[in-house]
Amino acid sequence: MDAPHRPPRRPRAWLPLLLASQALVAVAWWQCGWTVGLPLLLASHGLALWGVLAPGARLYGPVLTRLPATAPAVWLTIDDGPSDDTLALLDLLDAHGARATFFLVGERAAARPELVRAIAARGHGIGNHSRTHPQAWFWALGPRRMREEIAGAQAQLTAIAGRAPRWFRAVVGHANPFVHAPLRDLGLARVAWSARGFDALEADPARVLARIDRALAPGAIVLLHEGAPHGRSVEIVAGVLRRLDQRGLRAVLPGADAPATAPRPADA
Repeated sequence: MDAPHRPPRRPRAWLPLLLASQALVAVAWWQCGWTVGLPLLLASHGLALWGVLAPGARLYGPVLTRLPATAPAVWLTIDDGPSDDTLALLDLLDAHGARATFFLVGERAAARPELVRAIAARGHGIGNHSRTHPQAWFWALGPRRMREEIAGAQAQLTAIAGRAPRWFRAVVGHANPFVHAPLRDLGLARVAWSARGFDALEADPARVLARIDRALAPGAIVLLHEGAPHGRSVEIVAGVLRRLDQRGLRAVLPGADAPATAPRPADA
């Protein structure tokens, strides 16, 4: 399954547009007064914030939200590891003949390198999901801290796995204007999703599966998590894999990330 791997080419293209919009707001305020200027100012700031908080927003740079639907296949992505769930998830994926990309946190990977190597050895992809996973304030990081988070994780994961990740997922999907310069420099493309069940928070597998099921279709990028506090991540992934089997959808890796041979079920 091909996927357009597109690292940002012009990561600061947003800056002149932002400056021009604020200049227009200033002119409108001066010419028409605050009754026009203030709503325009709020609208421009709201648009800028939407570009940060909306996972699929392309205001500041490219992001992949789904794959070309050329085959009955989806891309499973599993965030926040490695964790105590990793080995069980690898066994599940093997049992279903499925591949997934694990978006790993650099510090967690450094603490458990054997799990990172197991992911790679069993034919799955490894993506960059920041160095420390600062979920409360990733969206507000400045350029220096943002580069430390992305480049730090890239160095850690490359050293452990022996291969540099090609894909990056923003923490909680929030990508501010300073994300895209380090992505360009490291050759990373940003990935969001088209199907999610809020499984990092929702403990009921049936509810999670119902949400994901509505968006399951060829080309879907499915967002899942491991190590969730509710302790049911493995059960949730198992349910998604069963549903894929029922739908006749395969979980494969995109493009150059795909291994040369297909996985075999554990009981084959």
